Amino acid sequence: MTKKKPIFIIDEDFSDLSIVDNVSVRSPIIVEDDRNRITIEKALGIITRQMEISTIRPRTIKDYIYYVSRFKDSENLTYVDDIGTGDLYSWLEKMDVNNQTKLTRLKCLKAFLSRCFDNGWINTMFWKTVNVKVDKHVKEGASERDLSILMSVLDLSNFVHLRDVAAARLMFKTGIRISTLAKLEEVHIDFSTNTLNLDGDILKNRQPIILPFDDIMNRLLSVLIKYNRAIKREYGKRNDFVFITKKGDGVSASQSNNTIQKRLNKYSKEYELKNIGPHALRRGFAKSLLDKGARITDISLALGHSNLAVTSQYLHIDKNEVADNLRKFI
Repeated sequence: MTKKKPIFIIDEDFSDLSIVDNVSVRSPIIVEDDRNRITIEKALGIITRQMEISTIRPRTIKDYIYYVSRFKDSENLTYVDDIGTGDLYSWLEKMDVNNQTKLTRLKCLKAFLSRCFDNGWINTMFWKTVNVKVDKHVKEGASERDLSILMSVLDLSNFVHLRDVAAARLMFKTGIRISTLAKLEEVHIDFSTNTLNLDGDILKNRQPIILPFDDIMNRLLSVLIKYNRAIKREYGKRNDFVFITKKGDGVSASQSNNTIQKRLNKYSKEYELKNIGPHALRRGFAKSLLDKGARITDISLALGHSNLAVTSQYLHIDKNEVADNLRKFI
């Protein structure tokens, strides 16, 4: 067996932590095709540019391009104003996928059509009546118990295990996204006030926010950063990332390739922890705040959601739980 380098062996004693606690304004645009008609291809190009300027995520833009192009080719359409309700139903009918996938694709196409409407290329929002019914299952979030089990099965004297526990616990205690976690730098952490001071550049909604964390998180991050610096010196890496690989690089090589996410998926299967993924940790953060009496407006801001409707949907409150809560006021 290969002997571990000293920089990967943590000398901090963590044995005491085995149990852890705006209405869109239409601005008509006249395009040269048939005087006032615009092709779907041209519209998609303009909307893509608008989204890029608005700093919409590249993955979202990629989905727009892919599904709108597939729809256009499937229904043999050329102009935006050729699109009708029947075309949407015809497209959906041809899909050999489950209803949830159909709904996801339909939402993308509807979003494109809404932008066409805002740009003045369509006069009516006919797509509003087209929908796909799916059964909505309540998605569970992570719990304190899930975090406790994870900490009990990992060896915090091992650098990778310490990093992974710190990452999971930080997402659970602050609600940050896995993408934000990967971009987190030392400058974003204020150990004197136990807060993450996040600027818009590393957040999906581009809105700066301050998120508090507890003393245990302070301790985990302090030790992690200490060993990060030793690893970066060893491999000659110059970056300030809080979460790094064993070679000192950032944990996210691309938007779809994240070391932390892969490790959490591995632990989930290995230790049967179904609610330990990034989304479950974030959802657990939100649900924990709600259970403790936090206002949904504050939860929404902490999660970086665009509106309360998104937060309400994200919490997936069970109907029986709603009934029990309402009963208190009868």
